[in-house]
Amino acid sequence: MLQIRTQLHALILPSLMAIAIVLMLAISTRFSSAQSGAGANHPAPFSHALPQLDGSHLRATVVEVNYEPGEADKPHSHPCTVIGYVAQGAIRFQVKGGAPEVIYRAGESFYEAPNGVHEVSANASDKEPAKLIAFFICDHETPLTVPPVDDHAGHQAE
Repeated sequence: MLQIRTQLHALILPSLMAIAIVLMLAISTRFSSAQSGAGANHPAPFSHALPQLDGSHLRATVVEVNYEPGEADKPHSHPCTVIGYVAQGAIRFQVKGGAPEVIYRAGESFYEAPNGVHEVSANASDKEPAKLIAFFICDHETPLTVPPVDDHAGHQAE
């Protein structure tokens, strides 16, 4: 009986997490659509495969990150998978060893693999604020933000 319950838990929990993520992204897209008006261009739906997760300790956390004009974060890492959604303004973004610096604008989403080092995470404007909604998917208990693995600079999660 315990083995069956454990197997069901291992099958149901990842499915529930996937449904929760899809619903969060759908709500974000609806929120963006409602704010932008009927004739606006809308970005394509966002989808990205997740890494292999344990499934027995999954936790989803949603964090709102507000950047004042010109504000930038220190280099840091996230031990969990992160899906970012720019709700307002534009965010400059670069992960060490990845693509060159990119600017994501309101309505755009991006995927960040676990343990990537954010070399650039900043407001792209020195005049307007920016807002990022970050969806963290963790399969273990951990701080959401940690110093970069290579040089231990940055900051801890609050």
